[in-house]
Amino acid sequence: MFASAAVAAALLCCCFSLHPAFGEECASRQEVQGSLKQVLKFLSAHEASYLQNLRNLKKKINQLQSSAAKQTAKAMNSTCAKLDAPANGRKLGRSHGLGHEVHFVCDRGFELVGPESRLCQESLTWSGQQPVCQDVNECASSPCLNGGTCVDEVNQFSCACARGWAGATCQSPVPTFFVTRTNASSVMAAAATLPAATTGPSVRPSRCTIVQGTTHCTCEPGYTISGRESNTCVDIDECEVFHNGPAGRLCLHTCVNTPGGYRCSCPAGYDVTRDGRSCKDIDECATRQNDCTKDQMCINTYGGFQCVQVECPKIPHATYVKTSPMRCERNPCPVDNKSCSQTPNSFSYHYLSVVSNLSAPRVMFRVSALRPVGDTLRFALLGGRLARRHFTVQRSDRLTGQLMLVSPVQGPVTLEADVEMSELEKRAQLGRYITKVTMFVSQYDF
Repeated sequence: MFASAAVAAALLCCCFSLHPAFGEECASRQEVQGSLKQVLKFLSAHEASYLQNLRNLKKKINQLQSSAAKQTAKAMNSTCAKLDAPANGRKLGRSHGLGHEVHFVCDRGFELVGPESRLCQESLTWSGQQPVCQDVNECASSPCLNGGTCVDEVNQFSCACARGWAGATCQSPVPTFFVTRTNASSVMAAAATLPAATTGPSVRPSRCTIVQGTTHCTCEPGYTISGRESNTCVDIDECEVFHNGPAGRLCLHTCVNTPGGYRCSCPAGYDVTRDGRSCKDIDECATRQNDCTKDQMCINTYGGFQCVQVECPKIPHATYVKTSPMRCERNPCPVDNKSCSQTPNSFSYHYLSVVSNLSAPRVMFRVSALRPVGDTLRFALLGGRLARRHFTVQRSDRLTGQLMLVSPVQGPVTLEADVEMSELEKRAQLGRYITKVTMFVSQYDF
């Protein structure tokens, strides 16, 4: 700076020397040339320093780009080991990348033992333990009565009843009808002269035997002695006799009387069980008896099925991408976009199938935080009046909230409940996570 000032002064003096009024104070030509050389040296030094700084800056930028590329490549290549679906169950979610989740559900008749979801952690290991699908032991509650033997089956049970008992749970006594008459000759004569017109599917002749002068008349199983004629057996309407009696019903759904017996029928979507009295749901999803497209997921329900397709929500100020068939996550928000940061971080979708008039209260679903970041978790129920009429959300421990059914539901109906989990740090919101639970309630209570 001093050299440049001197040069400027020297140049001014040289110019002003053309005018005598300025005197002899201007520097000589040699001094000016010397000053110019000093300025050139000064500029060259600054230029060299500037170029060196540029080279250093470029080098640092290249290093940052290289590091970012390595981190991106590492993130792209960082995957956890492949997880298999549990036996008698399914795995939801195909991505095994860092930060992604997979979910597990069991087939009908099996219950999940272990975590419902597992997360690919930074150590490239899965959180939690591999769950298993355990057969539900329907015989654990000893449902067979009056000495019956319970046989556990997939999603159902059957009872082998002791002699003299019948019904889905051996609750109905088998009736035995007979009549005793002392006038053997009149009974035998009447039986011999029974008109053919009185016989048929609903009418049978009785079987009489004489023991020590006394006649005993009995009927075939399913028939009873007519109230007017001891020689005539009429069909027993088992459906009427055991419809609402103290011994219970013969059939779980519909009883059809037949000559000498009865049969049970079930509504569409159900099959009659091996005992001939109960109904079991047909799994249209497992047996491919459904019309769901390849883009849809088949959800088996009691008596039917539902085709569902998860679509990520469209919310102002934020965009979402599907990371698994049942989960949508928010794309990163700009640093200065508060509206985006206040939207939910993720949406998870779960579907439940239940029977009508399910007893309450009972836990229907649990939501847990796998890796809490803040100091507080808050759980809340979102939705309208219908959801709040049947559901509530309670905390079961510090990291888990549970969706509770608080009143029985008469089907058929579809109910939806949104469970919100908020993560807070000193009362400041860090994140929101929405779990959307859809419950399909069947028409029947079986």
